[in-house]
Amino acid sequence: MAKKRRRSTSSPQRDTAVQPNGDTNATASVDGLSTHASKKLKLLANHSTSSPFSEFLHPSTEDAQAVYALLASHTPGGAPVHNPPSANSNSATTCGHTPNVIDALIGTILSQNTSSANSSAAKRSLDSVFGQGEPSFEKMVNADRQMIADTIRSGGLANRKAKIIQEALIVVKKKHGRYDLQHLAAPGVTDERAMQELVSLDGVGPKTAACVLSFCLGRQAFAVDTHVFRLTKLLGWVPKNADRVGAQAHLELKIPPELKYGLHVMMVRHGRVCRGCKKDGSGPCPLKSWLKERSMPSDSEGGIKEDGNLGDSKSLLLGI
Repeated sequence: MAKKRRRSTSSPQRDTAVQPNGDTNATASVDGLSTHASKKLKLLANHSTSSPFSEFLHPSTEDAQAVYALLASHTPGGAPVHNPPSANSNSATTCGHTPNVIDALIGTILSQNTSSANSSAAKRSLDSVFGQGEPSFEKMVNADRQMIADTIRSGGLANRKAKIIQEALIVVKKKHGRYDLQHLAAPGVTDERAMQELVSLDGVGPKTAACVLSFCLGRQAFAVDTHVFRLTKLLGWVPKNADRVGAQAHLELKIPPELKYGLHVMMVRHGRVCRGCKKDGSGPCPLKSWLKERSMPSDSEGGIKEDGNLGDSKSLLLGI
């Protein structure tokens, strides 16, 4: 049975920011976090219990269940279930499906804004140069940043990702005394608290954090990547003008917890292979057929319109 989402009403905790290697590019807020991290935490706090689109009622529980069942019927073996992660898993290939939380985070960072093949190659290269586990994290921190960037070049945005990884490791060590985030798996840590700690790291946005929560920690989180975003807009589950950050905040509250993992995985798979629901695509699509049977126009056909932008949230996509 899927675990119920553990909620917290406490305010996001504030941690002291660290400027690694003398880097003074990050702008610190008065509470020690970067301005960007503070904005992310504020967004999470504002929408932990209420949608950013409070009057937008879609999707209903019934619609989420219907789409889940529909996609499951088109998935070999049926709807996927979360299994304990393997230590041999390439965390960039599997969206963080590995038992070490920091390794999962690094792999998910490498998967930002690139293909699975490219991020997987970058993670293999990183492991071959630095190894795995806590000793490898120490080596990454002490390495020249350009060396890390060159090692992960195949994954794209190498300089930016090298900076994110190195600075995240330094912050974790400064806060916890070692390169370890396994405490986020403890039953007493709420989903919100785990999300807060991850997004407090510069370059780690709600989508990246949700992948770590869902795939590594087995928590009930709904990550909205490009495929999920496109399909949920097609289904009319988010306002027409919603951005990805707003869409995730909305869907996190609307999707039943027990459906989140399987629905995310099936939407990603469907989005990759179905030509019928791609922009200017052709061919059959079970989701479009379902919408037609219900006489509901898809977003691409002029569905429900509502201003769905969150203003500052677009900047948060820099750390998806």
